[in-house]
Amino acid sequence: MDLRWLMRAKRLAQNPPSWGRVKLFAAILVVCLILFGIEQVYGWPEALTPNGNGRARFKF
Repeated sequence: MDLRWLMRAKRLAQNPPSWGRVKLFAAILVVCLILFGIEQVYGWPEALTPNGNGRARFKF
């Protein structure tokens, strides 16, 4: 573990986040998990799948 991460962990332990910030993080996590679950049940939409191999080719 890097010394920088240890210093961040020490600072977080000394000054924990407020309950509002914890609730915000939990809400964002729940939304992400719901979206992941919907994707697992219904699959990825065909309209959002890119065509080709991903290289941009310009034809003049």
